[in-house]
Amino acid sequence: MTTEQVTITFAELGLREEIQRAIADAGYVHPTPIQAAAIPAVLDGRDVVGIAQTGTGKTAGFTLPMLHRLAAGRARARMPRSLILSPTRELATQISQSFETYGKHLNLTMALLIGGVGMGEQEKLLEKGVDVLIATPGRLLDWFDRGRILLNGVEVFVIDEADRMLDMGFIPDVERIFQLLTKRGQTLLFSATMPKEVRRLAERFLRDPAEIEVARPSTRAEKVKDVVVPIRGIERRVALDRLLDVEKIENAIIFCNRKRDVSTVNKFLQRQGRNAQDIHGDLDQSQRQATLDAFKAGTVDYLVATDVAARGLDIIDLPVVINLDVPIHPDDYVHRIGRTGRAGKEGHAYTLADSDDGKYLAAIERLLGSKLERQMIESVSEETETPRKPSRARPAKRAPVEPEVVPAETAAAPVAAAADDATPAPRRRKRRTAAEAAPDAAPEAIEATAEPEGARRRRRRPAAAAEVAAEPVATEASAAPAEAAPATAETAEPEQSRPRRRKAAASAPPTGVAKATPPAPKPQRGRGEPRDEPVVGLGDHVPAFLLRPVPIKAVA
Repeated sequence: MTTEQVTITFAELGLREEIQRAIADAGYVHPTPIQAAAIPAVLDGRDVVGIAQTGTGKTAGFTLPMLHRLAAGRARARMPRSLILSPTRELATQISQSFETYGKHLNLTMALLIGGVGMGEQEKLLEKGVDVLIATPGRLLDWFDRGRILLNGVEVFVIDEADRMLDMGFIPDVERIFQLLTKRGQTLLFSATMPKEVRRLAERFLRDPAEIEVARPSTRAEKVKDVVVPIRGIERRVALDRLLDVEKIENAIIFCNRKRDVSTVNKFLQRQGRNAQDIHGDLDQSQRQATLDAFKAGTVDYLVATDVAARGLDIIDLPVVINLDVPIHPDDYVHRIGRTGRAGKEGHAYTLADSDDGKYLAAIERLLGSKLERQMIESVSEETETPRKPSRARPAKRAPVEPEVVPAETAAAPVAAAADDATPAPRRRKRRTAAEAAPDAAPEAIEATAEPEGARRRRRRPAAAAEVAAEPVATEASAAPAEAAPATAETAEPEQSRPRRRKAAASAPPTGVAKATPPAPKPQRGRGEPRDEPVVGLGDHVPAFLLRPVPIKAVA
């Protein structure tokens, strides 16, 4: 059924005297249409499907009759007598505040089971037994799976904001909770809209429910004037800042579609000198509640939020709502602007839109069944110069720096000074050619003692462990004639190096072609012969190539 405006009082609804006193203390006399229709149906024990937009008093519509029913009875340990499911922490907290307001003259207990809140005190209450348990689906199932709560004693089960449960993906959890409530006597389902999935849920689990519809689904409140403000060539944050100045908006909720944009817009407003704070799902419950309390108290002027805050926020004196982004889902538009124009007061809603938002606006207008008014606002709708961020141009390439020519005497000075304070680094000793080692030797002898190219490369490779331990020893071959030198070298070569030697020999130039004289190894000295060169101390770090045995060559 669809309700009309009523003029009855709460005293005529048959509620307990303690509840009526609490209602009078809160300053209420007449129920809202949803309350006037839902309260008698709940008191009669029927299942109820309530369809009403936010801000129409749905919470009191099920809170008051539940308190009336639970006043007679007693809770048992870990077995709550009633259960209320809420899609968000904020809405669950507000429902708990409603129970505290209307049940203050009753001796009933309540527990709040939500994430982000210390559960020590709540667990103690559950151990003793509570009359009312308010929870979010995920946290409730977590506690049930751990065996810390029993659900077979629930008499009244309430699902608040069922369409929001659908949007947030909680319907599978709700279905499982339905199956766990084996002894529930009454089920109440309240929603702002009735999508087919929610309708299917109600048909499956509710028994002959009384369906109460206060207004058509997704209709904007009569007291709210909502307009679309076109923006052209203006960045949204800049357009928002201009809108606040032109319309002299001193208090508002600003909605964004994405969480990452909420923080960005909040910081932008703060840089403009505005008193703003943000609220979204990534903040813990204590931060979110503190921000909401500050906004309600007036210590925060602008609240930048996602759709998490679009449902269930009861802020009576909120004059303006601004959609910085056009909602992707048409239902979210109704819930956002429903934060203003509450309790019979007038409100304003502004939606900033550009040419890319046409399809979203069309979907909202199809849902509402009417055209949204466009309002051109000076300096917001007109294309003007938008402040730009400083460009990050690439720095010019530096001109190449010519190396400074330093005389040898000047360059050697700091090196010599540094040598006094530091241990000299190991140096690789330069090999001398055979011509340098024996300047008086004949050219034929020098050529005969020249080391093949492959052998020189082989000397540079790290030696094996057995080769490192070996020590070159002078033999009688050092005194052999020059003709025996090739045979001696071949005999001293390791087996695996012979292919490389053959390859080097094959690449040698043909006979008769002039070739450069290869360097000859240093002359070998026998044991005990005095060194004629300075010894460089290498400590424990001796390069392996210095310890490698070298094939002995005959010197002429």
